[in-house]
Amino acid sequence: MKIPGPPPLDGLRRRISRYRQEKPAGGGKGDFVRETFCLSRPEARAKAREWFDEFPKAAYWTEVESWRQVEGDRIEFTMRRLPSAD
Repeated sequence: MKIPGPPPLDGLRRRISRYRQEKPAGGGKGDFVRETFCLSRPEARAKAREWFDEFPKAAYWTEVESWRQVEGDRIEFTMRRLPSAD
């Protein structure tokens, strides 16, 4: 009785290659819409509120993805949401 070897991986390699061509590196952050801002603290709060009002968290998974305080009283932050509420 012959012991079977590993399965051929050609089909998998082709699928991976096709996927990488359609979605180039760096674009692998998912299907979220992201926007980065650098505003004064009060303006940053207002902008975040604007996003949460326009794109409710329950429907769009809206969130402040990251933030940091930069020079002075400025806040650099990235807002993230789904492109639609479907």
